[in-house]
Amino acid sequence: MGFDIAPYGQAIAEVGGLLNGILKRVLPEKMSEAERAGVETAITLELLKAENAGIIGQLAINAEEAKSSHLFVSGWRPFIGWVCGSALAYHFLFQPSLAFFITWYKWQAPPLPTFDMGTLTTILLGMLGLGAARTFEKIKGVASK
Repeated sequence: MGFDIAPYGQAIAEVGGLLNGILKRVLPEKMSEAERAGVETAITLELLKAENAGIIGQLAINAEEAKSSHLFVSGWRPFIGWVCGSALAYHFLFQPSLAFFITWYKWQAPPLPTFDMGTLTTILLGMLGLGAARTFEKIKGVASK
């Protein structure tokens, strides 16, 4: 029975492949394949533990923010989520569907509004980055409550 890393994403698989190449050069040549596989498995397990610790920490922070009664603390993520989700739904679902039906039924209509996805992505990633910075400050204990 082998250790299946597929559910944990491409990143772990790539790091595992990189480690495999390094281990083949670093570990003694007299080491058996079973011993080498054991070392590789142990390293991969430690990588997974580290990744899971980060995920669990973020989940705990998200739970605390969601408990907050202050709209400023608990409301910004849902607001950004709804705005970006609505914009993405319009851009990828509703606008193309409306354009299709307008063309299909040969209706006369002005062009449907479009927006720059680059701007939306910039705003979303900026807000996510600010959230990550705030989380880092809270973890380090330098953020004010």
